[in-house]
Amino acid sequence: MVMIKSIVRPERVDQVLAALLEAGFPAVTEISVFGRGKQRGIKIGEIVYDELPKELLLTAVKKSDKDLVIKTIMQAARTGKTGSFGDGKIFVSPVDEVYTISSGFKEEPGV
Repeated sequence: MVMIKSIVRPERVDQVLAALLEAGFPAVTEISVFGRGKQRGIKIGEIVYDELPKELLLTAVKKSDKDLVIKTIMQAARTGKTGSFGDGKIFVSPVDEVYTISSGFKEEPGV
């Protein structure tokens, strides 16, 4: 299994969640976060916004589904045809162990 962490614009979250659901991946955790990327925030007039609101989406999927999930998120999160600065990032990490809290059952991470 892999954990896919996506940082996306708040206004694109509904499109991303709908696209993941349609693709068969309904299990997502959403967390409101603040941060900045390479552009170091934005300046509007004399005011500099160092940290911008974003949404962090977490989903664990089988390794075999990784590319489909990444493609789905990219298509839904990208603004315009070519995208824009601030559209976000996707990070992929291995998942070594998975436990279900209610049963205490240790699951075998899918391949």
